[in-house]
Amino acid sequence: MAKTAGAKRSSLSRTILIAVLLVIVGLAALAWFNRGPIQGYTTAATTYSARVACSCRFVAGRDLEDCAKDKLAGMEMVSLSENPEAQSVTASIPFVNTAIATNREGYGCVLESWGS
Repeated sequence: MAKTAGAKRSSLSRTILIAVLLVIVGLAALAWFNRGPIQGYTTAATTYSARVACSCRFVAGRDLEDCAKDKLAGMEMVSLSENPEAQSVTASIPFVNTAIATNREGYGCVLESWGS
């Protein structure tokens, strides 16, 4: 009887593992087929966040933590970091997209080229 219980547990573990792998593969396929819209949304989110946070930080003079409150709903995944020497703010969604805005005298905060 002990062998039967062990075999059932092993079979159940294998079934759960296969189900989890199928879900992961399905999510990866879904992300792959929707990579165009995902890239567009992440580009919009990071460029908007970088530009607004740069203006907030270096034009308005607020702390970056305070500027992070200005992000729109749905942009919780966007992280902000600053470079005080270059007067720039980097907005990124890890492993997906990054944008940098730099404060330029007479122009305000300007986004760096998307191609770089």
